[in-house]
Amino acid sequence: MDFVAGAIGGVCGVAVGYPLDTVKVRIQTEPKYTGIWDCIWDTYRRERVWGFYRGLSLPVCTVSLVSSVSFGTYSHCLAHICRFRYGSADAKPAKTDITLSGFASGLVRVFLTSPTEVAKVRLQTQTQTQTQVQTQQRRPSASGPSAVPPTCPGPKYRGPLHCLATVAREEGLRGLYKGSSALLFRDGHSFATYFLSYAILCEWLTPAGHSRPDVLGVLAAGGCAGVLAWAVATPMDVIKSRLQADGQGQQRFRGLLHCVLTSVREEGLRVLFKGLSLNCCRAFPVNMVVFVTYEAVLRLTRGLLT
Repeated sequence: MDFVAGAIGGVCGVAVGYPLDTVKVRIQTEPKYTGIWDCIWDTYRRERVWGFYRGLSLPVCTVSLVSSVSFGTYSHCLAHICRFRYGSADAKPAKTDITLSGFASGLVRVFLTSPTEVAKVRLQTQTQTQTQVQTQQRRPSASGPSAVPPTCPGPKYRGPLHCLATVAREEGLRGLYKGSSALLFRDGHSFATYFLSYAILCEWLTPAGHSRPDVLGVLAAGGCAGVLAWAVATPMDVIKSRLQADGQGQQRFRGLLHCVLTSVREEGLRVLFKGLSLNCCRAFPVNMVVFVTYEAVLRLTRGLLT
């Protein structure tokens, strides 16, 4: 039931947080934006509301599987650790047990999410790339203005599946797993923080005489756990987004370390925290919804089975 509850919670979380995720990716990959509101206004002015939902269909289709695997892996890994260390899967786990289980959950996610993350980032940043190409085409050549006006290219990717197929054809399997090294660093540490902070906060917010916190406690614990996880994840999230968006046009980065060094040299250390405030603002409501849905589904199924 942890797999089922995680799947339902994940879908609800995506529905809440996707528009801000689009803004976050654009801020991280495009230096022209001066801030969150500048990006929101520019996106709305050029693409209207639809611009905030570019590439949504693939995450909605896959997030149930990914979230299911995340919560299921965490739960089963924790049960196996407790059985191995204490002789019973129902024993109270130590903080290190929760951290290791969360870390394992994050690592498992990477193999499922990397291709969908590539497609999502390419679709979310596609309009920016088109604009840059059109601007270059409009510049007069050294021989004077052209008699024939340049044609504006249509979008390279027509949708998530077309994007995946195009990337696989042009860049091979490596293209679908571009940025996966940064994704490993991001998800391993952030999910360890995620589940550990949720467990600690739930323990603090549980009323005396009860085994679990009430709904408000779950909402607060889930929201705060999401914020803390994204605070840890943001530096590698910036690098991941830049590596994954790098397949459009000329390639800038040779790998993870080169991307980090180039980004810091050109934009300073603050580049690693681009989108941090937006990530935290988005993480609180999204993870409130994820955890309250997850806990509600578990309680409902336990009630039906007993």
